[in-house]
Amino acid sequence: MEENLKQLPTGAKRIIKIALFGPESTGKTTLAKQLAEYYKTDWVPEFARDYLQEKWNKQQAICDVNDMLPIAYGQTQLENKKTATANQYLFCDTNLMVTKVFSEVYYNYCEPALDEAAREHEYDLFFLTDIDVPWEKDDLRDKPEGRETVFSVFKQSLIDNHKPFITLSGDKKLRLKKAVSIIDDLTVALQNGQSSFEFVQTYLKETSK
Repeated sequence: MEENLKQLPTGAKRIIKIALFGPESTGKTTLAKQLAEYYKTDWVPEFARDYLQEKWNKQQAICDVNDMLPIAYGQTQLENKKTATANQYLFCDTNLMVTKVFSEVYYNYCEPALDEAAREHEYDLFFLTDIDVPWEKDDLRDKPEGRETVFSVFKQSLIDNHKPFITLSGDKKLRLKKAVSIIDDLTVALQNGQSSFEFVQTYLKETSK
């Protein structure tokens, strides 16, 4: 794997990494901030937003396939920086799997180095953010049409790449309440030697009753 795309090991201190994952405007940033505040730790912002805003300001040009690797480099660097200062937990507003899916959906192509890194980057849990929240327009977002299709692609990518995930639905307060409960239970499970996949299987079995 390219050096610029390698995740920094968490070292002696065990950091539980949670990745927020989903289409545009599904509450990832809001939840990452809420969770970081609740657990008194760091969160990793989305590198692409500042990168693409700067590109627009300087060139009046929008995102294209050539931006995917620079965005991946920047996101990895940001995450590694926050990993070094995190307090037990780290909440990632986005991750390379998001960049990979975005590249495949919009450009029908993903750089091999990005594809490899996205598959290999590890998180203790992915929260798949549902599309049951209102679309919020801004200068960098695409369009609200086709959200169901894009959501399905995101979900399938987690399944295909064998990532442990739980879907979060509901309004901001409900999502935060659910997420905190899940994270607290996950922490205990990991301390007891369970894997993330075992935890997710148990959670889904219990919530389906």
